[in-house]
Amino acid sequence: MHQTVLLCVSLLLAVSLFVVVGQRLRVPSPIFLVISGLVISLIPGMPQIAVDPDLIFLIFLPPLLYEAAWFTSWKEFWRWRRIIITFAFGLVIVTALAVAYVSSALIPGFTLALGFLLGGIISPPDAVAATSVLRGINVPKRLISILEGESLINDASSLIIFRFAMSAVLSGTFVWQQAATDFVLVTLMGIAVGLLVGCVFYAIHRWLPITTRVSILLTFITPYIMYLTAEEFHYSGVMAVVTGGLFLSNRSHKMLNHSARIQGTGMWSTVVFALNGLVFILIGLELPLIVTGLGNYSRTEAVVYSLVITSLLILVRLGSALGSAVFTQMVGRFIPVADRNPGWRGPVIVGWAGMRGVVSLAAALSIPLTLPSGAPFPHRNLILFITFVVILITLIFQGMTLPLVIRWVKFRDPDNRPPEEEQESTVRLKLLAVALRKLNDTYGREVLTNELVANLKQRLENDTRLTRQHLSSLDCDTGDFDEYNRILSDIITTKRNELIRLRTRNEFDDEVIRKEEAHIDLEEEKLDHPIH
Repeated sequence: MHQTVLLCVSLLLAVSLFVVVGQRLRVPSPIFLVISGLVISLIPGMPQIAVDPDLIFLIFLPPLLYEAAWFTSWKEFWRWRRIIITFAFGLVIVTALAVAYVSSALIPGFTLALGFLLGGIISPPDAVAATSVLRGINVPKRLISILEGESLINDASSLIIFRFAMSAVLSGTFVWQQAATDFVLVTLMGIAVGLLVGCVFYAIHRWLPITTRVSILLTFITPYIMYLTAEEFHYSGVMAVVTGGLFLSNRSHKMLNHSARIQGTGMWSTVVFALNGLVFILIGLELPLIVTGLGNYSRTEAVVYSLVITSLLILVRLGSALGSAVFTQMVGRFIPVADRNPGWRGPVIVGWAGMRGVVSLAAALSIPLTLPSGAPFPHRNLILFITFVVILITLIFQGMTLPLVIRWVKFRDPDNRPPEEEQESTVRLKLLAVALRKLNDTYGREVLTNELVANLKQRLENDTRLTRQHLSSLDCDTGDFDEYNRILSDIITTKRNELIRLRTRNEFDDEVIRKEEAHIDLEEEKLDHPIH
């Protein structure tokens, strides 16, 4: 136990150090952590670390998926729903098919069922890797929305394929019709479980008198309940977490108070940072264990197989992205689409941003060592090695070259949205306008008789901050402070209601709305803890 705790603490310290160094070198954290893990694994005398796949599926995956769903813009997700669903389901199935037939033809003794197993493992790109690489690069909002939305759902579709392929390998039979029916059932029931559990937790947050700390704790428990409930009934736990996360995120302004949002955001950002860091550094640390497990395969053969399959993945994704653009242009004449002429530049960026990561590693490691008959699981070590090389090449090679591809294609945002700073100013001006209107219409007399309320009006008019130190220096009695706090609370409520109305309008990004919500939360937090 002491050694396990020491290992976890050491890895967290290493993650913290490597992230700082990676930021200084301007290398995305996932890429630098994988490289660092590789370097550490090559140190003589370094003990081999075996990762339990249940640890990733049960401990790491639910909160990571939930956090990604929570901060996904529902408006953007719905806007690009067709291309997201096409990539998350269609591209995953096409990729699994391509890998299945190519690998079964390329590798001696590799059956079609094993090919589908491998395809289900390596088909889903990793959300964290793509967004980490794109952060800090001037990329149109639509591309980030498509990549984030796709990565939310494709984990579920790939793991369902993996589950059916595993069943075929273990049982020796595979019925296409049954697999297709089960695929739809597992997906839809996973969505239903996520919505059901989401409704239960929404009711708890909304109508039970729970404290801020309990509320934050419940947000951390929620994804595990969703995942475990769905998996208990053999449905998709991933779809349950994603669906429930989207459902609750879209209602967070109703079920969480300002303190829960402020404190919860800090808690979640730290937890997700630690989990992501551990996962990516563990990917690099797995190298020696995977190489030594190759068994009868020579390293040259394994590398050749891995390079061929990795190249296939890249080409299939690029071809599918460009093909979807042509298809969208054709069907756009008959049905409404978000963009009737997507061109080739955006699809090239989306096609190149196909880095694999944690889900692929966890799925590969979850392959059992033996069949039900007691015989060794066929080609298990080779599947692990191919998965590792796919993650390594797509994460490091594609991740490092993605900024170059973005600069090369020179993609311009066709949405012509105002810059984020301009949107922030517009939203802030609208909130200030409605607050001033409320103050003038309802509290005109108090503005003339109460120095603090007059100061509030001046602050709203000048868009400046009034500090607690300034409030404490004013010569006023307790009654004035009580009246001021009451009026300020009403003003904050008015601004919050206006922000809720603006949330439904498409001209403002959810990120901008969230930033303004954070400003209002901070105002309310100060109001709850006044300094006299």
